[in-house]
Formats: sequence, structure tokens, C-alpha cells
Amino acid sequence: MTKHIAVMGSGNGSNFEAIVNYFRDKDVKITCISDNLNAYILERAKKSQVEYKYLPFEENAAYFGANNFDLIVLAGYMRILPDEVLELGKFVNIHPSLLPSFKGKDAIQRAFLAGVKVSGVTIHWVTNELDGGKIIAQYPVLIGNSTHFDEFENEIHNLEHALYPIVIDKLLKDEVFDFGDLIGGCKGDCKG
Repeated sequence: MTKHIAVMGSGNGSNFEAIVNYFRDKDVKITCISDNLNAYILERAKKSQVEYKYLPFEENAAYFGANNFDLIVLAGYMRILPDEVLELGKFVNIHPSLLPSFKGKDAIQRAFLAGVKVSGVTIHWVTNELDGGKIIAQYPVLIGNSTHFDEFENEIHNLEHALYPIVIDKLLKDEVFDFGDLIGGCKGDCKG
């Protein structure tokens, strides 16, 4: 049976593209949704021949009330969804830090500037609290003393692109994510 997911984003859409590529030959239908009419994620959806929709924030409740998705995936969606919307589906988000540390915007830069030696990526259920939902999966990234910010940022993004689709797939199958799934998904190379 075909699963149907919505991917919501407000900006660039690189995680969206990783999700589309992962599910290209799987029985999953993807709809791209953005609250930003000029977001590049919509252009990525168009190029990938994925159904897409501009959806103003105020229309989320009506839209998700009228459309049924197996999972709603936030990928750079820059708004906090209210309970009335969250009650209409299962919402998951990805964040570029090891939550609960460095919640909110600019997490990669803030972690790097704080001098932490371990950061990473977190996938969590969405609540109306900023990056506050129950954690589904986390994976660390070590930051060496000679690591440059650009290297660290690229490693975080590459890890997001590898981890998020696998966890989404596991959630759709009602399976538990295991770190071996990521290693298998990366085929030994999570750097791209």
C-alpha cells in the first residue's frame, strides 16, 4: 500500500531533495509544502516532478484537516505549529544539534562557537514547543580542535541527508531505527 508523506519547508530544501532521492523507487508518494512562495524547496519539487503546494501558515489546519498523510515531515520549516494543526497528523522534525542543546535557529554555528567537541543531528516528534518533542533518533558528530566551521557544517548536513530519510522510512514501516540502519544507508561513507 502506498504511503503518503508531506514534506514542509520554508527555505532551501536540501533535506527535501535527500528524502525524494531516497524514496524515488519506493512505494511512497511525497507532497512538498511551503509557507514561503519564494522558497527554493518549491523549485526543487518542480525539478523533481514532485507534487508541491504553497500553503500560507494560516491555512495549515484546514489543509491537514482535509488531507490525510501517513507522516508530515518538517525540513527547514521555520514556524511553530499550534496544537490544532499537530492534532491532525504525525509530525516529525530534524534539528542540526544534539537536543536539548542548541534549540532554535543557527544551531550549527552556535554549537561551533561554543566550542563543544560533540554535536550532531536529532530527529524528534513535533510539539508546540520549539525543538521540544520526544527524541526519535540522534547521531553525533565529533568536532576536532583543528576542524574548520565549513567542514563541521558540511558534515552535519551530510549526516542529515543520510539519517532523515532512513528514520522516515522506519517510521512509515512502524519499525525502530537502529544505528546499523544508518551505517547500511551510508554504505560506510556518510560524507556524501
